[in-house]
Amino acid sequence: MYRELLEKLKAGEMRLHEIDGMLDTKDAVKLRRAAISELTGVEFKHIDQFSFDAEDITKRNIENMIGAIQVPLGVAGPLLINGEYASGRYYIPLATTEGALVASTHRGCSVITACGGANVRIFKDEMTRAPVFRANDVIGVKRLVEWVKENFQRLKEKAEETTRFGRLLAVDPFVAGRSVFLRFSYDTGDAMGMNMVTIATNAAVDLIIEENDVELVALSGNMCTDKKPAAINAIMGKGKTVSADVVLSREIVLGKLKTTPERMVEVNYRKNLVGSARAGSLGFNAHAANIAAAMFIACGQDAAHVVEASNAMTTIELKDEDLYCSVTLPSLAVGTVGGGTRIGAQQECLSMLGAAGAGDPPGVNSKKLAEIIAAAVLAGEISLIGALAARHLAKAHAALGR
Repeated sequence: MYRELLEKLKAGEMRLHEIDGMLDTKDAVKLRRAAISELTGVEFKHIDQFSFDAEDITKRNIENMIGAIQVPLGVAGPLLINGEYASGRYYIPLATTEGALVASTHRGCSVITACGGANVRIFKDEMTRAPVFRANDVIGVKRLVEWVKENFQRLKEKAEETTRFGRLLAVDPFVAGRSVFLRFSYDTGDAMGMNMVTIATNAAVDLIIEENDVELVALSGNMCTDKKPAAINAIMGKGKTVSADVVLSREIVLGKLKTTPERMVEVNYRKNLVGSARAGSLGFNAHAANIAAAMFIACGQDAAHVVEASNAMTTIELKDEDLYCSVTLPSLAVGTVGGGTRIGAQQECLSMLGAAGAGDPPGVNSKKLAEIIAAAVLAGEISLIGALAARHLAKAHAALGR
């Protein structure tokens, strides 16, 4: 039977997913892998090595599974954090294949910790979904916008019927001709929440189209905005809006970063601010996406949301003889339940941070994770800007990242 199914897969007589209903999960994964191996001529020696529960993963996280990819995991720290949800010293898990990244982040952690730790605060926590409707004309557009304002409580009740933890906070309308975009914003507790808000918004949409002469064009109209560079996320926020800062003493900058506060201010101004503006960038930072991506992969986050995390802005200025450094991430979409956070290795990384699973009250663990990521991004920014100021970047990559 095994050989017969294999030949059918190779011949295209059976779809890759169909064998899931004919074999147990382990054998289905093995058979698919064998078929792809024979079809491509590649002998797989590594992707069949993994420790997570394939049966559970294939129900929640992956389709047509043939194996797993291993990403090296390093650790930076300890990083001292003075947050409202994260308070203490943390070892930062970073999954990456970029040599020098962990070492650089580790140096930034050392600098921050030596100066009393990073202060971190969350200013907004809202996950968004923005359906787009078509009205007959601008008169119908205005009626819909006014109806939404008058019926917010009904929309809230309808949306919240679909979720135990989601809470509708606002619906903001945006108009273009006879297109109406309604940006729904939710509190999603410890979940990153994209699936939650999609389901909840879909329920609210039913009420809208029942009582208005409009047509739903798409449940997502790209003003959410999801996994794409967008000024609206940088301005209005999406997920967690979080800032971290620290004051570095002149002695620490000279001793650990081998440069001066004045040089770091100059690098940040001309690179992160002027350079980014001249390039038309939405991110005014050195490499915030680097640390965000490494932590996202390590902690089971949706890696595509690194796009939103890269909206960060880094500011550095003199404070008397010392150096004030900050980073603000207006759209950090993270969670500690759901998605990849259930997978064994990723759950262990979240446990390292004391942020695995649901918090009590709901939301505290996801906020804790956001504060830790923001502080780690600050560490990465300080280290890279220091390296550029001291002309150490090429030397570090030559030694660690060739």
